[in-house]
Amino acid sequence: MSVSKKNPGLSELDELCVQTIRFLSVEAVQKANSGHPGMPMGMAPAAYVLWTKHMKYNPANPRWHNRDRFVLSAGHGSVLLYSLLYLTGYDLSLNDLKNFRQWGSKTPGHPEYDPQRGVEVTTGPLGQGISNAVGMAIAEKFLANYFNRDGFPIIDYKVYVIASDGDLQEGVASEASSLAGHLGLDNLIVVYDDNHISIDGDTDLAFTEDRAKRYEAYGWNVQVVEGDGNDMAAFEKALENAKNEKGRPSIIKLRTHIAFGSPNKQDTAESHGAPLGDDEIRLIKERFGWDPEKSFHVPEKVPAHMRQAVDKGAEAEAAWNKMFEKYTKAYPELAQQFRDAAAGKLPVNLNEILPKFEAGSSVATRKASGKVLDAVMPKLPLVLGGSADLTPSNNTKFAEAKAFQKDARHGRYIHYGIREHAMAAIMNGISVSGLARAYGGTFLVFSDYMRPAIRVAAMSKYPTIFVFTHDSVGIGEDGPTHQPVEQLAALRTMPNLLVFRPADANETAQAWKFALEHRDGPVALLLTRQALPVIDQDKHSSAANLSKGAYVLVGADKPDVLLLASGSEVSVALEAAEKLAAEKIAAQVVSMPCWELFEEQDKKYRDSVIPPSVKARVGIEAGVEQGWWKWLGDKGVFIGMSSFGASAPGKVCFEKFGITVEKTIKAAKKAMT
Repeated sequence: MSVSKKNPGLSELDELCVQTIRFLSVEAVQKANSGHPGMPMGMAPAAYVLWTKHMKYNPANPRWHNRDRFVLSAGHGSVLLYSLLYLTGYDLSLNDLKNFRQWGSKTPGHPEYDPQRGVEVTTGPLGQGISNAVGMAIAEKFLANYFNRDGFPIIDYKVYVIASDGDLQEGVASEASSLAGHLGLDNLIVVYDDNHISIDGDTDLAFTEDRAKRYEAYGWNVQVVEGDGNDMAAFEKALENAKNEKGRPSIIKLRTHIAFGSPNKQDTAESHGAPLGDDEIRLIKERFGWDPEKSFHVPEKVPAHMRQAVDKGAEAEAAWNKMFEKYTKAYPELAQQFRDAAAGKLPVNLNEILPKFEAGSSVATRKASGKVLDAVMPKLPLVLGGSADLTPSNNTKFAEAKAFQKDARHGRYIHYGIREHAMAAIMNGISVSGLARAYGGTFLVFSDYMRPAIRVAAMSKYPTIFVFTHDSVGIGEDGPTHQPVEQLAALRTMPNLLVFRPADANETAQAWKFALEHRDGPVALLLTRQALPVIDQDKHSSAANLSKGAYVLVGADKPDVLLLASGSEVSVALEAAEKLAAEKIAAQVVSMPCWELFEEQDKKYRDSVIPPSVKARVGIEAGVEQGWWKWLGDKGVFIGMSSFGASAPGKVCFEKFGITVEKTIKAAKKAMT
């Protein structure tokens, strides 16, 4: 087989490996009749060099804590990543590549979070991956500061990204890149696949800014490698410079050509998101001296060479393990903290330190949340907080928190600035570190800005904690632009996301306990601006029942009506029940802080909370009614919002929109008829 050497800086064997990556990629797409072949063809040389000559990882133990992280932010080019994983010895076979984009395959259309197989984050929604990488880099800097001691670089890895024109066009990447520059994350290296093509055509149609100057303005180290993406000598020089850069993240603007080597489809939008076709693939193979009759051909020399990564990775991890043994003897407490964090074990029993709030007082749940954080965060040193420039409103900064900054890597509080979208994606990056966790706050209405990242967190089951305050029209005078109406219902529609809307301060404490102990997906906490009465747990049920999702606060042997509510409206239901009792109407009051958890309970428990025999039901919630009818049934009545809010004091808003005790009593009687 004749292989012409086209890449300065690569040997003939290297070139053979690059071509193998290219052809595995295009053939997987062709067999699936679906996918994006052009990007892997253009980026194959750079990806090969990065994976075989620069990155530190162990295919035999993909979750080794000190591995370098690789993020394919250009997730549409997923088959490039799968080809690399297969060839370097991860748990991925040639048959998996042949099964690309098929039901139940290990090779889905876009990378889906699976660190055991080398996929560090879910990518595909453009801009998310590069933004996750900023969080990963923050986590490394924080963890290195916390754990490392002289002579013991326990945490010492870099975060590498391949990003596309599309990534750089998405607003979330701009937000995250700006913050990365401010924070001086010199452990972050982005390779920008500057191939000038997107789905609509040449990027000149809509993307003509000077990207290099833009990133210089962000405070990044910017290097430009011109040519056709094949000059690996120049690329490696830029990569070495980036690895040695201090005080700034790096981006390498690498000029490439989409579908490189395709006689008819190189540099065309057609090669971005569609198979090249059998005839075109034949022409490409002939051009590079490959046998056009062979499909999914992997020359013996290629895996033999590329799977040296297995031995190399094992040696690197073994050296790290020896260092960790010495570290354990020198710093036993830190080593134990490391092991506990890796196992997902909290260093403290939260039940022993959660604050308790006395009945008879009134506390906004956002303020109760702040008091919980003051109590527990000093005992949870690997949890990082933050806010999108709403710290005093969100109450997310605990008393002892210091700001994480370029010159303060010990800080546990991140000032994200007015960058909600990036905050969510960055928190996801922190939360996949394997050791650290992240929470961050903003107003509930701005969850709309964060939704793409929340969705990825839910899909991937990242253990991120999203804090949303100002959860209803109860915020008052700021008016409908800031009063969430539909956001609660929208969040509840998302699979794998646990949404908590606590009824009082003690439920808020229990919601935090659940969120911090929960590792199998994200949690959203929805909190009030306005003060709520603290429910008497001696008279009613314990707030610890929040862990069941819904529970009975006021029971009745034979209830005439059920009053179901969440959050601030639970106190409305309680007062209405007292007045109904005076009229000899037995109302069972149910607090429903987390629907998703309630649905996980067995039928016997659910039926004890919402008896099927009781058809008269009232749902009370300061949001839209979507979703409520599963609990209310045919005869139920909903009290809530059917419009946007209004600018007025919060109490006036509740009164004018009919979210009151009087309306609840009237609705209960109507439901009973």
